Amino acid sequence: MHVGNLRHTLCLGLFVLLVSAPLAAETWRERMHERIQQRGLARQEAGRPPEAEIGAEMAGEGGGDLSCAEWARRINRIESARQSRQPGPSPDRGDVAYGPEPRTRLDVYLPKTRSAGRAPIIVMVHGGGWCVGDKRSEKLTANKVARWVPAGFIFVAINYPMVSDGADALAQAGHVARALAFVQSHAESWGGDAERLLLMGHSAGAHLVSLVHADARLRQANGLRPLLGVISLDAGAIDVVRQMPRVYPFLKTRYREAFGEHEAQWVAASPFHRLEPGASPWLGVCSTRRQDDPCGQAQAYAEKSRALGVPARVLPERMSHGAINDDLGLPGRYTAAVEAFMTSLDPAVASLLKAGSAQR
Repeated sequence: MHVGNLRHTLCLGLFVLLVSAPLAAETWRERMHERIQQRGLARQEAGRPPEAEIGAEMAGEGGGDLSCAEWARRINRIESARQSRQPGPSPDRGDVAYGPEPRTRLDVYLPKTRSAGRAPIIVMVHGGGWCVGDKRSEKLTANKVARWVPAGFIFVAINYPMVSDGADALAQAGHVARALAFVQSHAESWGGDAERLLLMGHSAGAHLVSLVHADARLRQANGLRPLLGVISLDAGAIDVVRQMPRVYPFLKTRYREAFGEHEAQWVAASPFHRLEPGASPWLGVCSTRRQDDPCGQAQAYAEKSRALGVPARVLPERMSHGAINDDLGLPGRYTAAVEAFMTSLDPAVASLLKAGSAQR
């Protein structure tokens, strides 16, 4: 090779190396940070919350293919090892029964000062792979309650029966719809506005709130009135038929327990397939870090929604599955983007969010 050409090639290679090195280092650091955050049952048993273990699985860092019952025992063991940890904030009305089953309970957080009108209501549905989870979790409630309750919102967190209780995903969506109808019927006694109810869920909870959003018959069967809007936080499945063949290997058993073995069962519990005109506005937050492409499913759902005349948006976030739940309510661009959707739904909601922002 000519000396000049060799010098040119070496210089070009050095330039590419120098340019790409920071990016490679950044990627390596991010991956190591994710791995440190997501792995290690021993660290969790020493104090790490079980939601982090669930988030690790959704990010592709899970263990073996456990059943819901096995997974619940594992999480219970972690919970037993961290009993000294503080749970989330104490509700003003705790363990309110909305049904006869042990897990059909909800917590209500009330603003200390009331505005002139009735308070809008945010209802939060926990995740946990349709197998585990709890409404009192600090990660589920702390940042959201701290941000929105002082601003004048009522915040409600619900439990619902798990797969090990005999409720598959479709049945769980029915329990969520029943809880929402209960909230609407009791809103006035709490100083709330039943017509201004925002529904929010994370992971499996995001699938459930999206199914309630999509399926008019499910809403009607449970006496649920129209919702102001629905916010799906990195759903475990929006298109169940599309999701089932690409489920992470360590989640296959739990997904089969939640959705069944046959495509007809998947369709019945699939928000994408149940979506009908007349649904409320929908926001799909999705992690671009997950390997099973939740953003692709969210985008397809939003496109179908808009074709049916249903307002829908997608908010892709370069955040882990767990952080999409944990960090919502913290000051910053992510919370502001979710609040921009909330603001677009109703002038009273917009006014409270604006006043709350001015006070912080």
